Amino acid sequence: MAAWDLSVIVEDLGSDAPPVTLSVASDLHVGGVILKLVEKTQIKRDWSDHALWWEQKQRWLLRTAWTLDKYGIHADARLIFMPQHKPLRLGLPNGVTLRLRACFSNPTFQTVMGVCRLLNIRHPEELSLLRPVEEKKKKKEKNSAEEIYDLTEVPLSSVSRPSLYNGMPAHFADSPQMEAIYKMLSVTQPPPAPEVVAKQYRPASVVDKAHIHGRWLDSSRSLMQQGIQENDQVWLRFKYFSFYDMEPKYDVVRMTQLYEQARWAILLEDIDCTEEEMMLFGALQYHISKVTQSEPQMLSSSAAMDDLDSALQSLEVKMEGESSTASEMLENMTAPELNDYLKIFRPKRLTLKGYKQYWFKFQDTSICYFKSKEESIGEPIQQINLKGCEVAPDVNVTAQKFLIRLLVPAPEGMNEVYLRCENEQQYAQWMAACRLGSKGKTLADSSFQSEIQSIRSFLAMQKTSSGNAPASDESINTNSLVSPRYNKKYKTKQLTPRILDAYQNVAQLSLIDSVNRFLQIWQALPDFGLSYVVVRFKGSRKDEVLGIAPNRLIRIDLGVGDVVKTWRYNNMKQWNVNWDIRQVAIEFEGNVNIAFSCITADCKIVHEFIGGYIFMSTRSREKSDVLNEELFHKLTGGHEAL
Repeated sequence: MAAWDLSVIVEDLGSDAPPVTLSVASDLHVGGVILKLVEKTQIKRDWSDHALWWEQKQRWLLRTAWTLDKYGIHADARLIFMPQHKPLRLGLPNGVTLRLRACFSNPTFQTVMGVCRLLNIRHPEELSLLRPVEEKKKKKEKNSAEEIYDLTEVPLSSVSRPSLYNGMPAHFADSPQMEAIYKMLSVTQPPPAPEVVAKQYRPASVVDKAHIHGRWLDSSRSLMQQGIQENDQVWLRFKYFSFYDMEPKYDVVRMTQLYEQARWAILLEDIDCTEEEMMLFGALQYHISKVTQSEPQMLSSSAAMDDLDSALQSLEVKMEGESSTASEMLENMTAPELNDYLKIFRPKRLTLKGYKQYWFKFQDTSICYFKSKEESIGEPIQQINLKGCEVAPDVNVTAQKFLIRLLVPAPEGMNEVYLRCENEQQYAQWMAACRLGSKGKTLADSSFQSEIQSIRSFLAMQKTSSGNAPASDESINTNSLVSPRYNKKYKTKQLTPRILDAYQNVAQLSLIDSVNRFLQIWQALPDFGLSYVVVRFKGSRKDEVLGIAPNRLIRIDLGVGDVVKTWRYNNMKQWNVNWDIRQVAIEFEGNVNIAFSCITADCKIVHEFIGGYIFMSTRSREKSDVLNEELFHKLTGGHEAL
């Protein structure tokens, strides 16, 4: 074969150095090119991390056995020989920036796995990288240089679990500086200063939130292919809100960063919550920062006996979870009954003014109601099937208001129904039943009692304590505990007693319990876990918003901001993407078909969210240690992956 000249830029020679010219033939493989290149530069060093990047095609030539001919490389190709791992600035959920070596040539999914391994975060599939949102710039920026923690010296090991030393990965135990970085990762940050909160980007509407979700990187392509350069800044965030197997013992960094992400979502009004909930979030933050100062480590090294106890307990839980089907069948035969007088109100029906009392019965996954208890043998007035409903609390303990808001799927959209309970006891039972019903579970399900318990403890935390509130000489900086909206609405001296009042109910909690409680309440918010994309449904003339949640998709009308329709993944038969016209089509059971094109994000992002959530639901205990990467790429990769 005829020889021809191929010029390659070697990054290590410096930016001014001329390209190195090699004489090659088309049947030479890429490994041979690299060999020639290294010989010609005459630099003695470890070149094992270097690879060739083809600039015009924006691709890495990682298959060293492929020939130039097979890759389609000719003399006009611009090739750059450079390291695959380069420094990257990584913004963490707690607002701190790290510099670390990340892989620029593997799919982003693997890069995230490497980063999480370095930071000791388990289940990296729940996180991903996104391009940062610019902060508001003030005219005079004096100290714009932020502190960056440097981890670039740490070798990116390929061990699946880093060896622990004093409860932290060995590479953090090397020096006091490294220990300080690990502490910063694993200990919650103090409440942010008001000016820091003010500087952050605050989404004003669902559409603003949708623009943020258009910034996620594509998991199946490398950083380099997505225009991320050395030392660029990207954010590491939890992307899929289904958190699997949280073990405070191993997941200190994971829990801390998740708490930070939740805290910022609430402070920046990224997720809506009621005023009572906001005061409780404020109190928990205040408590957490107070406890952190006194007991800095979330977990001191526990004795071997504690380990044994917890291992036995978790084994017991696992055994219970895998209980035999025979006992389940017996349980189903003897499902607990739930019936009582409740009041119902349907805002859309013009006839029913206000609340009317009926006798309610909970059966399987639906609610029936009758005029009275005596008539409950006959036909019900109406039966509401809860499967696929949206269930949201509307509670004010001090005002003794206990409402359950149901959005029931109907052919033309969602019908709104309110159930009013008399007291906490009744509310906790019916709310728990509705939550189970919406997931397609009956009262025989083992989680019914624990659901009631968690609702009760949540109500207890909202109660204002009758005891004297502590003197408010305690310096509370309310500006950094509640979102700016409440700081505008109330003065500090109005907020302080309310936060301290809520604080009474949580003051006894340990650090781990308070972080857990904060995360639980966050996860119970109606809008929790929703990622938004502005879409245009097929046949529609206006833009609407698609909300993607861990278990469902919702359609939001931008005009009124209400949920118009919900579709659950467990009713989904298949979804397809037409990559040519960038359209996503989904088919659900019962001949329901929807199709839409995406406006604020690439359709790959939506495809990846749906596939990703379905992947998250396939994880199980038996396989918990091994991440089925291939399945993830099959579900999220799109046409390039197949």
